[in-house]
Amino acid sequence: MNHALVVFESMWGNTEEVARAVADGLRESVTVDVADVAQHPGAPGDDVDLVVAGGPTHAFSMTRARTRFDARDKGARQGAVDVGLREWLSDLPSGREHPRFATFDTKVRSARHLPGSAARSADRLARRHGYEELVPPESFWVQDMDGPLLDGELARAAAWGRDLGRRLRRTGH
Repeated sequence: MNHALVVFESMWGNTEEVARAVADGLRESVTVDVADVAQHPGAPGDDVDLVVAGGPTHAFSMTRARTRFDARDKGARQGAVDVGLREWLSDLPSGREHPRFATFDTKVRSARHLPGSAARSADRLARRHGYEELVPPESFWVQDMDGPLLDGELARAAAWGRDLGRRLRRTGH
């Protein structure tokens, strides 16, 4: 059976909820581990066939120490100021065979038509390390900076996870 690793960064809890819903969808066809980057997970093991990585969009991209500090200053109680998805991805090893990759982010509804996406930035960084994209980056929507997720987003995340599992099986990984 295929094995997936879902890694997330979450400051307000919304991205974690999406990550767990994606993992639930994936579990219909693959085994899944879920890890918070704030807990400093290592690189995916050789048994991992798919890495799904997600984080919030801050300032049109993945978070930085400064944007995480600002979120904490505004009341966020999750995540870590010193490490986020950007740092975890930057530390991934290059130059060996890697599992397939998929990225997602959470974005504020009012930013729907603004450029920039943590998922697209994460996807580019993962591809630079030699990971192969399974699907294009995906965004999930929150009402405001601190949430909540818009109605239907968790169901959409679970459906996306099911689709990832089906696609992974079809690729033969």
